[in-house]
Amino acid sequence: MGFAGAIPALVVLACVLGAPDMSFGAAAKKGHSVALGAVRQEVYSAEGDPAGARPGETELKVRPLVVDGRVKEWTTGEAHDVTQRSFTVRRAVRLNDALPTDKKEHWVWQRGPWLMVDRSSGKIAALHLPDFDSAVSDVVWFRDYAAYCGLNRSGKQLYAVVAQIDVRKPLLSKKLAAWEGDGHASPACADAVWQREPLRIRFQATGGEAVSFDLVGSSAALVEDGDAGDTE
Repeated sequence: MGFAGAIPALVVLACVLGAPDMSFGAAAKKGHSVALGAVRQEVYSAEGDPAGARPGETELKVRPLVVDGRVKEWTTGEAHDVTQRSFTVRRAVRLNDALPTDKKEHWVWQRGPWLMVDRSSGKIAALHLPDFDSAVSDVVWFRDYAAYCGLNRSGKQLYAVVAQIDVRKPLLSKKLAAWEGDGHASPACADAVWQREPLRIRFQATGGEAVSFDLVGSSAALVEDGDAGDTE
């Protein structure tokens, strides 16, 4: 084979050796590290968090949410695994409570909104739970459902609420009782109780009767006490 005939072969060889391996580059792409740090106790009271603090609370347990070695948020309470990839946790907010006339900074802790955290991407997003109110809403998670007592827009009605992540309208929103802004019971409700088969949720406002709802598709059917199949 002459010199002229060798040129095409050399060109082909150069293309093969020089072609980038796209699949290898994608596999070598660095992932994200997401973790919750150690718990620490902070001074906490109704003076600093009038909406979220319970009577007599003096400390709030907080821990950092760390992404790629950097603290992105502070959190409080237990995290809930929605999937192997995502989890929810409640944000803890460190708020500057100093007046313009104060000579020193005055920082207080408050309970904030719930967060959705993606372990793969490192993305953190605030969840906008309908009728959620720090004074009355203690969320109990099951799958991607959040069950809690909430307040309507007027703040005068206490509701049983079941919200689903990424769904704007609540799956369940039923009035439980009238709500008085001053002198109300704390907590406003007992923790909601989930049942898997059939999918059912039970609420009980403080001082009120327990009420259960079957969750069917995108609607909720009321289950009266004493109905067949009702659980204690």
